[in-house]
Amino acid sequence: MSKNKAKIIGMTVLTSTVLLSGCGLFNTETQKKIDPPKTVTVKEGPVSKETVSKETTAKEKEAAKNTVKTELYLIDKDGYVVPQTLALPKTSSVAKQALEYLVANGPVTDLLPNDFRAVLPEDTEISVNINKDNGVATVNFSKEFKNYQPEDEQKILQSVTWTMTQFDNVKSVKLKMNGHELNEMPVNGTPISENLSRATGINIDTNDVADITNTKPVTVYYIGGEEGSYYYVPVTRRISNTEKDNYAAVVNQLIQGPSGKSTLVSEFMSDVKLLEAPKYENGTLTLNFNSNIYDSFKGKEISQSLLDMLVLSLTEQQGVEKVAVEVNGKADIKNDQGKKVSEPVTRPEKVNTGSY
Repeated sequence: MSKNKAKIIGMTVLTSTVLLSGCGLFNTETQKKIDPPKTVTVKEGPVSKETVSKETTAKEKEAAKNTVKTELYLIDKDGYVVPQTLALPKTSSVAKQALEYLVANGPVTDLLPNDFRAVLPEDTEISVNINKDNGVATVNFSKEFKNYQPEDEQKILQSVTWTMTQFDNVKSVKLKMNGHELNEMPVNGTPISENLSRATGINIDTNDVADITNTKPVTVYYIGGEEGSYYYVPVTRRISNTEKDNYAAVVNQLIQGPSGKSTLVSEFMSDVKLLEAPKYENGTLTLNFNSNIYDSFKGKEISQSLLDMLVLSLTEQQGVEKVAVEVNGKADIKNDQGKKVSEPVTRPEKVNTGSY
Protein backbone atom coordinates (compact mmCIF):
# COMPACT_ATOMS: atom_id res chain seq x y z
CA MET A 1 0.00 0.00 0.00
CA SER A 2 1.50 3.29 -1.05
CA LYS A 3 1.66 6.27 1.25
CA ASN A 4 -0.37 8.33 -1.18
CA LYS A 5 -3.25 5.83 -1.07
CA ALA A 6 -4.12 7.28 2.29
CA LYS A 7 -4.76 10.73 0.78
CA ILE A 8 -8.41 9.98 0.23
CA ILE A 9 -9.16 9.45 3.92
CA GLY A 10 -10.40 12.98 4.52
CA MET A 11 -12.58 13.56 7.55
CA THR A 12 -14.30 10.14 7.63
CA VAL A 13 -11.60 8.38 9.65
CA LEU A 14 -11.62 10.35 12.87
CA THR A 15 -13.95 12.95 14.24
CA SER A 16 -14.84 14.33 17.64
CA THR A 17 -17.30 16.33 19.62
CA VAL A 18 -14.59 18.37 21.36
CA LEU A 19 -11.74 20.05 19.67
CA LEU A 20 -10.04 22.91 18.29
CA SER A 21 -10.29 26.40 19.18
CA GLY A 22 -10.95 28.06 15.93
CA CYS A 23 -9.62 25.79 13.23
CA GLY A 24 -12.33 23.17 12.84
CA LEU A 25 -10.22 20.00 12.71
CA PHE A 26 -12.02 16.84 13.89
CA ASN A 27 -15.21 18.86 14.27
CA THR A 28 -17.75 17.08 12.07
CA GLU A 29 -18.63 13.86 13.82
CA THR A 30 -20.22 11.25 11.60
CA GLN A 31 -23.02 9.94 13.79
CA LYS A 32 -23.47 6.17 13.72
CA LYS A 33 -27.11 5.51 12.89
CA ILE A 34 -28.76 3.71 15.76
CA ASP A 35 -31.81 1.61 15.00
CA PRO A 36 -32.93 3.64 11.96
CA PRO A 37 -36.56 3.13 10.94
CA LYS A 38 -36.82 0.33 8.42
CA THR A 39 -40.26 1.32 7.09
CA VAL A 40 -42.46 4.38 6.87
CA THR A 41 -46.23 3.94 7.24
CA VAL A 42 -48.23 6.13 4.90
CA LYS A 43 -51.62 6.92 6.43
CA GLU A 44 -53.06 9.54 4.13
CA GLY A 45 -51.60 10.56 0.84
CA PRO A 46 -47.90 10.62 -0.13
CA VAL A 47 -45.21 11.32 2.46
CA SER A 48 -42.59 13.80 1.33
CA LYS A 49 -38.86 13.10 1.53
CA GLU A 50 -38.57 16.03 3.91
CA THR A 51 -41.10 14.44 6.30
CA VAL A 52 -39.30 11.08 6.23
CA SER A 53 -36.00 12.84 6.83
CA LYS A 54 -37.38 14.72 9.85
CA GLU A 55 -38.85 11.52 11.30
CA THR A 56 -35.56 9.66 10.84
CA THR A 57 -33.51 12.46 12.39
CA ALA A 58 -35.84 12.70 15.38
CA LYS A 59 -35.62 8.96 15.97
CA GLU A 60 -31.83 9.03 15.70
CA LYS A 61 -31.61 11.89 18.20
CA GLU A 62 -33.88 10.07 20.62
CA ALA A 63 -31.79 6.89 20.31
CA ALA A 64 -28.57 8.87 20.83
CA LYS A 65 -29.87 10.14 24.17
CA ASN A 66 -29.81 6.57 25.44
CA THR A 67 -26.29 5.72 24.28
CA VAL A 68 -22.72 6.67 25.17
CA LYS A 69 -19.79 6.62 22.77
CA THR A 70 -17.17 4.18 24.02
CA GLU A 71 -13.79 3.10 22.63
CA LEU A 72 -13.48 -0.65 22.22
CA TYR A 73 -10.07 -2.04 21.34
CA LEU A 74 -10.89 -4.73 18.78
CA ILE A 75 -8.74 -6.85 16.45
CA ASP A 76 -8.66 -6.04 12.73
CA LYS A 77 -8.06 -8.47 9.87
CA ASP A 78 -4.31 -7.85 10.02
CA GLY A 79 -4.13 -8.65 13.74
CA TYR A 80 -3.76 -5.08 15.03
CA VAL A 81 -5.49 -3.96 18.21
CA VAL A 82 -7.47 -0.91 17.09
CA PRO A 83 -9.78 1.53 18.89
CA GLN A 84 -13.26 1.70 17.43
CA THR A 85 -15.77 4.11 18.93
CA LEU A 86 -19.23 2.57 19.17
CA ALA A 87 -22.50 3.82 20.66
CA LEU A 88 -23.31 1.57 23.63
CA PRO A 89 -26.42 1.68 25.86
CA LYS A 90 -26.12 4.12 28.75
CA THR A 91 -25.28 2.41 32.03
CA SER A 92 -23.93 3.25 35.45
CA SER A 93 -21.12 0.67 34.95
CA VAL A 94 -19.43 1.96 31.79
CA ALA A 95 -16.07 0.26 32.42
CA LYS A 96 -17.65 -3.16 33.01
CA GLN A 97 -19.88 -2.70 29.98
CA ALA A 98 -16.91 -1.82 27.77
CA LEU A 99 -15.21 -5.10 28.67
CA GLU A 100 -18.43 -7.08 28.17
CA TYR A 101 -18.50 -5.68 24.62
CA LEU A 102 -15.05 -7.22 24.03
CA VAL A 103 -16.47 -10.75 24.44
CA ALA A 104 -16.80 -12.81 21.25
CA ASN A 105 -20.40 -13.56 20.20
CA GLY A 106 -21.58 -11.19 22.90
CA PRO A 107 -23.52 -7.92 22.65
CA VAL A 108 -20.90 -6.37 20.34
CA THR A 109 -21.63 -8.84 17.54
CA ASP A 110 -24.11 -6.68 15.60
CA LEU A 111 -21.98 -3.55 16.06
CA LEU A 112 -18.64 -4.89 14.82
CA PRO A 113 -17.15 -2.92 11.91
CA ASN A 114 -16.29 -4.96 8.83
CA ASP A 115 -13.24 -7.24 9.25
CA PHE A 116 -13.03 -6.67 13.02
CA ARG A 117 -13.49 -9.24 15.79
CA ALA A 118 -13.89 -9.22 19.55
CA VAL A 119 -10.89 -10.20 21.65
CA LEU A 120 -12.18 -12.03 24.75
CA PRO A 121 -13.30 -15.69 24.64
CA GLU A 122 -16.98 -16.50 24.25
CA ASP A 123 -19.06 -16.70 27.47
CA THR A 124 -16.42 -14.91 29.58
CA GLU A 125 -18.07 -13.20 32.54
CA ILE A 126 -16.52 -10.07 34.03
CA SER A 127 -16.58 -8.02 37.19
CA VAL A 128 -14.72 -4.73 37.72
CA ASN A 129 -13.69 -2.91 40.87
CA ILE A 130 -12.06 0.54 40.58
CA ASN A 131 -10.06 1.92 43.50
CA LYS A 132 -10.89 5.63 43.54
CA ASP A 133 -7.78 6.46 45.57
CA ASN A 134 -5.13 5.07 43.23
CA GLY A 135 -7.03 4.55 39.96
CA VAL A 136 -6.33 0.80 39.83
CA ALA A 137 -9.10 -1.18 38.12
CA THR A 138 -9.19 -4.83 39.18
CA VAL A 139 -10.80 -6.99 36.50
CA ASN A 140 -11.97 -10.47 37.46
CA PHE A 141 -12.68 -12.92 34.63
CA SER A 142 -14.57 -16.21 34.84
CA LYS A 143 -12.82 -19.51 33.97
CA GLU A 144 -13.86 -19.13 30.31
CA PHE A 145 -11.20 -16.42 30.00
CA LYS A 146 -8.53 -19.07 29.43
CA ASN A 147 -10.23 -20.36 26.26
CA TYR A 148 -8.34 -18.07 23.85
CA GLN A 149 -5.89 -18.81 21.06
CA PRO A 150 -2.21 -18.50 22.09
CA GLU A 151 -1.52 -15.93 19.38
CA ASP A 152 -4.13 -13.61 20.93
CA GLU A 153 -2.49 -13.47 24.36
CA GLN A 154 -0.66 -10.13 23.94
CA LYS A 155 -3.63 -8.68 22.07
CA ILE A 156 -5.95 -9.49 24.98
CA LEU A 157 -3.63 -7.78 27.47
CA GLN A 158 -3.39 -4.69 25.27
CA SER A 159 -7.09 -4.55 24.45
CA VAL A 160 -8.21 -4.82 28.08
CA THR A 161 -5.61 -2.31 29.28
CA TRP A 162 -6.31 0.35 26.65
CA THR A 163 -10.09 -0.10 26.77
CA MET A 164 -10.09 0.38 30.55
CA THR A 165 -7.65 3.31 30.64
CA GLN A 166 -9.81 5.41 28.33
CA PHE A 167 -11.76 6.27 31.47
CA ASP A 168 -10.40 9.20 33.50
CA ASN A 169 -10.66 7.35 36.81
CA VAL A 170 -8.58 4.37 35.61
CA LYS A 171 -4.80 4.72 35.55
CA SER A 172 -3.82 1.05 35.54
CA VAL A 173 -5.32 -2.44 35.48
CA LYS A 174 -4.90 -5.59 37.56
CA LEU A 175 -6.18 -8.97 36.31
CA LYS A 176 -7.78 -11.88 38.16
CA MET A 177 -9.40 -15.14 37.06
CA ASN A 178 -11.96 -16.79 39.34
CA GLY A 179 -10.88 -14.43 42.10
CA HIS A 180 -7.18 -15.37 41.90
CA GLU A 181 -4.68 -12.71 40.86
CA LEU A 182 -2.95 -13.42 37.55
CA ASN A 183 0.84 -12.98 37.45
CA GLU A 184 1.01 -14.50 34.00
CA MET A 185 -1.46 -15.24 31.22
CA PRO A 186 -3.06 -18.71 31.49
CA VAL A 187 -2.24 -20.09 28.02
CA ASN A 188 1.23 -18.95 26.90
CA GLY A 189 2.43 -17.63 30.24
CA THR A 190 3.08 -14.03 29.21
CA PRO A 191 4.16 -12.22 32.42
CA ILE A 192 1.67 -9.65 33.71
CA SER A 193 3.09 -6.61 35.45
CA GLU A 194 1.58 -5.70 38.81
CA ASN A 195 -0.40 -2.84 37.30
CA LEU A 196 -0.90 -2.75 33.53
CA SER A 197 -0.95 0.71 31.93
CA ARG A 198 -0.59 2.32 28.53
CA ALA A 199 3.14 2.56 29.19
CA THR A 200 3.19 -1.19 28.48
CA GLY A 201 2.53 -0.38 24.82
CA ILE A 202 0.23 -1.61 22.06
CA ASN A 203 0.88 -3.33 18.71
CA ILE A 204 4.53 -3.41 19.76
CA ASP A 205 6.90 -3.24 16.78
CA THR A 206 10.52 -4.25 17.36
CA ASN A 207 11.31 -5.30 13.77
CA ASP A 208 13.96 -2.62 13.20
CA VAL A 209 15.52 -2.80 16.69
CA ALA A 210 18.91 -4.48 17.11
CA ASP A 211 19.33 -4.03 20.89
CA ILE A 212 16.02 -3.60 22.72
CA THR A 213 17.72 -3.21 26.12
CA ASN A 214 19.01 0.24 25.16
CA THR A 215 15.68 1.55 23.92
CA LYS A 216 12.52 3.17 25.26
CA PRO A 217 8.96 3.06 23.90
CA VAL A 218 6.96 5.75 22.11
CA THR A 219 3.47 5.24 20.70
CA VAL A 220 2.57 6.72 17.32
CA TYR A 221 -0.50 6.43 15.09
CA TYR A 222 -0.34 5.08 11.55
CA ILE A 223 -3.17 4.38 9.10
CA GLY A 224 -4.74 0.97 8.55
CA GLY A 225 -7.69 -0.44 6.66
CA GLU A 226 -8.49 0.06 3.02
CA GLU A 227 -10.26 2.45 0.71
CA GLY A 228 -13.61 3.41 2.16
CA SER A 229 -12.76 2.25 5.69
CA TYR A 230 -9.48 3.74 6.84
CA TYR A 231 -8.73 4.09 10.55
CA TYR A 232 -5.90 5.07 12.90
CA VAL A 233 -3.80 2.36 14.54
CA PRO A 234 -1.59 3.01 17.61
CA VAL A 235 1.83 1.34 17.35
CA THR A 236 4.52 1.29 20.02
CA ARG A 237 7.99 1.69 18.50
CA ARG A 238 11.35 1.55 20.27
CA ILE A 239 13.72 4.50 20.12
CA SER A 240 17.26 4.80 21.47
CA ASN A 241 17.76 5.74 25.11
CA THR A 242 20.12 8.43 23.84
CA GLU A 243 17.18 10.32 22.31
CA LYS A 244 16.72 13.35 24.56
CA ASP A 245 13.76 14.92 22.73
CA ASN A 246 10.82 12.51 22.74
CA TYR A 247 8.66 14.96 20.79
CA ALA A 248 11.13 15.09 17.89
CA ALA A 249 11.52 11.31 18.14
CA VAL A 250 7.77 10.83 17.70
CA VAL A 251 7.75 13.06 14.62
CA ASN A 252 10.73 11.16 13.21
CA GLN A 253 8.89 7.86 13.69
CA LEU A 254 5.95 9.25 11.71
CA ILE A 255 8.31 10.40 8.94
CA GLN A 256 10.16 7.08 8.97
CA GLY A 257 6.85 5.25 8.71
CA PRO A 258 5.88 1.77 9.90
CA SER A 259 8.03 -1.32 9.51
CA GLY A 260 8.40 -2.68 6.00
CA LYS A 261 6.61 -5.85 7.18
CA SER A 262 3.59 -3.83 8.26
CA THR A 263 0.35 -3.32 6.32
CA LEU A 264 0.05 0.18 7.80
CA VAL A 265 0.98 3.46 6.10
CA SER A 266 2.06 6.96 7.09
CA GLU A 267 0.94 10.21 5.48
CA PHE A 268 4.37 11.73 6.09
CA MET A 269 6.77 11.79 3.16
CA SER A 270 10.45 11.09 3.78
CA ASP A 271 11.58 14.66 2.94
CA VAL A 272 9.48 16.28 5.71
CA LYS A 273 11.76 17.91 8.31
CA LEU A 274 11.48 19.84 11.55
CA LEU A 275 13.27 23.16 11.12
CA GLU A 276 13.90 23.51 14.86
CA ALA A 277 13.37 21.62 18.10
CA PRO A 278 9.73 21.34 19.23
CA LYS A 279 8.72 23.99 21.77
CA TYR A 280 6.61 23.00 24.78
CA GLU A 281 4.78 25.52 26.95
CA ASN A 282 1.80 25.08 29.29
CA GLY A 283 0.52 21.93 27.60
CA THR A 284 0.97 23.20 24.03
CA LEU A 285 3.62 21.77 21.72
CA THR A 286 4.65 23.91 18.73
CA LEU A 287 6.23 22.29 15.66
CA ASN A 288 7.87 24.15 12.78
CA PHE A 289 8.14 22.10 9.57
CA ASN A 290 9.67 22.70 6.17
CA SER A 291 7.35 23.15 3.20
CA ASN A 292 7.57 19.45 2.27
CA ILE A 293 4.83 18.82 4.80
CA TYR A 294 2.39 20.32 2.31
CA ASP A 295 0.18 17.87 0.44
CA SER A 296 1.81 17.45 -2.97
CA PHE A 297 -1.64 17.08 -4.56
CA LYS A 298 -3.14 20.17 -2.94
CA GLY A 299 -0.39 22.77 -3.13
CA LYS A 300 0.04 24.78 0.06
CA GLU A 301 -2.31 22.70 2.14
CA ILE A 302 -1.64 20.05 4.78
CA SER A 303 -3.34 16.67 4.63
CA GLN A 304 -6.03 16.31 7.29
CA SER A 305 -5.04 12.71 8.00
CA LEU A 306 -1.42 13.81 8.50
CA LEU A 307 -2.57 16.35 11.09
CA ASP A 308 -4.68 13.70 12.78
CA MET A 309 -1.72 11.32 13.02
CA LEU A 310 0.46 14.09 14.44
CA VAL A 311 -2.01 15.17 17.13
CA LEU A 312 -2.91 11.63 18.20
CA SER A 313 0.74 10.62 18.44
CA LEU A 314 2.05 13.65 20.30
CA THR A 315 -0.80 13.83 22.80
CA GLU A 316 0.21 10.33 23.93
CA GLN A 317 3.21 12.11 25.46
CA GLN A 318 2.83 13.11 29.09
CA GLY A 319 1.60 16.70 29.50
CA VAL A 320 0.90 17.43 25.81
CA GLU A 321 -2.67 18.68 25.44
CA LYS A 322 -2.47 20.68 22.20
CA VAL A 323 -0.32 20.70 19.07
CA ALA A 324 0.39 23.86 17.04
CA VAL A 325 1.73 23.46 13.51
CA GLU A 326 3.84 25.99 11.62
CA VAL A 327 5.41 25.86 8.17
CA ASN A 328 8.60 27.90 7.73
CA GLY A 329 7.73 29.70 10.94
CA LYS A 330 4.21 30.71 9.86
CA ALA A 331 1.03 29.44 11.50
CA ASP A 332 -1.39 30.73 8.87
CA ILE A 333 -1.92 27.45 7.00
CA LYS A 334 -4.86 25.36 5.76
CA ASN A 335 -5.79 21.70 5.72
CA ASP A 336 -6.84 19.89 2.54
CA GLN A 337 -10.49 20.80 3.16
CA GLY A 338 -9.51 24.45 2.87
CA LYS A 339 -10.01 25.13 6.60
CA LYS A 340 -7.54 27.27 8.51
CA VAL A 341 -5.21 25.55 10.94
CA SER A 342 -4.04 28.62 12.78
CA GLU A 343 -4.80 27.56 16.37
CA PRO A 344 -3.40 24.68 18.44
CA VAL A 345 -5.27 21.40 18.00
CA THR A 346 -6.44 19.36 20.99
CA ARG A 347 -6.81 15.60 21.07
CA PRO A 348 -10.29 14.26 20.27
CA GLU A 349 -12.28 12.56 23.02
CA LYS A 350 -12.68 9.39 20.95
CA VAL A 351 -10.75 7.80 18.10
CA ASN A 352 -12.13 6.24 14.89
CA THR A 353 -15.74 7.37 15.18
CA GLY A 354 -16.71 7.09 11.51
CA SER A 355 -19.56 4.91 10.28
CA TYR A 356 -18.81 1.82 8.21
